[in-house]
Amino acid sequence: MLQTVQLSVRLLQQIGKWEHDAQMADPTPEPTEEVIEGFNGLGDLGGVDGEISGVDKPSLFDFISGNQEKVISAFVAQIELVIVVVSLISIIAIITGLLIWKNSTLVEVVTSFWSIVFTIPSLAMFIFFIGPFGLGWKPAVIALVLYGQLPVVRNTIVGLRSIEPAILESAMAMGMKPLTVLRKIHFPLAWPIIIVGIRVSCMLTFGISAIAAYVGGPGLGDLLFSGLAQLGSFNAMNQTLVGAVGITILALIFDAFFVIVRRITTPRGLRV
Repeated sequence: MLQTVQLSVRLLQQIGKWEHDAQMADPTPEPTEEVIEGFNGLGDLGGVDGEISGVDKPSLFDFISGNQEKVISAFVAQIELVIVVVSLISIIAIITGLLIWKNSTLVEVVTSFWSIVFTIPSLAMFIFFIGPFGLGWKPAVIALVLYGQLPVVRNTIVGLRSIEPAILESAMAMGMKPLTVLRKIHFPLAWPIIIVGIRVSCMLTFGISAIAAYVGGPGLGDLLFSGLAQLGSFNAMNQTLVGAVGITILALIFDAFFVIVRRITTPRGLRV
């Protein structure tokens, strides 16, 4: 996890360095006295927070360098949140799929239920859990786990049902017990489809987790929305960019991780 954080912060620093170099190569002209007075006058109208002078605002690279502890803490919290949520999603959804995949009625009821949950606006879901659980980790984790169920449950059922009946009949003919068939036949053959569902849920978690900042949830969403709320102030844009670009970088890293895991854990004969 530390290596992932270091890689993400270095990528953001590099982006900021490119921005800083571009500013040095093509510096903006100093504002005139009339422009500065006019800009500062906007503060009386609530349009801008603070005053400006002839000094340029800090670049993204400067912001990251000066706030490394805050940025790294947000990255670590984001990774922890995603790992906890995706782990819970995988355990609950895979067990659910294993229990109901043979019963078409239960499959219809469960998948319909999770489809309805998936259509609920994310902000409304987070706010709903503030009452019983307050602010912080709990409402964020519970809402994200509920949102991520559908892809994994559905893929688990599809994966288990995609196995050829002849394979199962051969296993039973060899004297394998149902649990052994499940462990040695069903699950390994369904795994490539199941992990695709986990990968989709992970990407959904990254996208929706930013909104968890509204209920005191951890992660880069706090930087993102704090920056948006202060647009026009000294470091608001840099703060917003760190949150947005940071979530994107981490999502790409996790996506690549799942691609590699799927490749490694899929039986050689099933690899595409």
